[in-house]
Amino acid sequence: MQRLMLFVIAILANSAVHHCHGQSSAISGRVGFSGTSVTTATIDERLLFFPSKFPNGDWNPEGLVFQDVFFSAKDKTKLHGWYCPADNPRAVLLLAHGNAGHVASRAPWLRYLQNRAAVSVFIFDYRGYGRSKGVPTVEGAIQDAMAARAKLCEIAGIKDSDMFLMGESLGGAIVVQLAAKSAPRGLILQSTFSSLRDVANVHYPKLSWLVPRKKLDSLATVTAFRGPLLQSHGTADQTIPFSLGERLFRAANEPKQFVRIENADHNDWLSDEYLVQLDGFISRVSAAGQ
Repeated sequence: MQRLMLFVIAILANSAVHHCHGQSSAISGRVGFSGTSVTTATIDERLLFFPSKFPNGDWNPEGLVFQDVFFSAKDKTKLHGWYCPADNPRAVLLLAHGNAGHVASRAPWLRYLQNRAAVSVFIFDYRGYGRSKGVPTVEGAIQDAMAARAKLCEIAGIKDSDMFLMGESLGGAIVVQLAAKSAPRGLILQSTFSSLRDVANVHYPKLSWLVPRKKLDSLATVTAFRGPLLQSHGTADQTIPFSLGERLFRAANEPKQFVRIENADHNDWLSDEYLVQLDGFISRVSAAGQ
């Protein structure tokens, strides 16, 4: 609740700056495709992202085979990720994590995907996270994901259409942007939202109008993706309400599958039922693409 109140105060402050000076607080930064800053965070973005930095965390996890990968975004921001190749992989997957932690904090999930799901995974850190340089912004994160996808194509020797895209929470909104521009083999969304404005409508409806409608509007963007979709959401999610996940799913094109995870909160989505559905989805879509 305290975090939400700070977020509201920050948006009000940002709005006041815009009204008094006739310009965005991000005007000094480079501008992205939706007209917002790539390199300089707005006040609300400073409270949207919660990055953890290297060397915090376990950067040498046991039981995970990975390669450090350094690459650059279009604006030359230096980025970092882990490529986790599986033996005889049945699929190649790009993973965009949520807005907290970094690649190292996803080690248990990466071990599962590599060893149990037999999937080669490339996970990357947005700018400002882990070992990636720069300051987190929405446009910057999208640009980082685009660069990561291109790097994975280079590493694995594949095309955009050969890989799966997987996004957790905030990462779900990021990969929807990628999928709409160049369709992957399959799209996997976990505990994500219809739009940032919709999240604001839930938590502070009287002030939600201050959040730009086009900022991470997955509801409008997902309609451009035509391909297999697997989406999951916990029914007890207190961070991103279940209804927002359902709303996004309704807007998506067929073929699509929704996994309802009973009584699961935002970070409790790794149920046995979901893992079975995920395994089946990867198998079916991979076989169909051969």
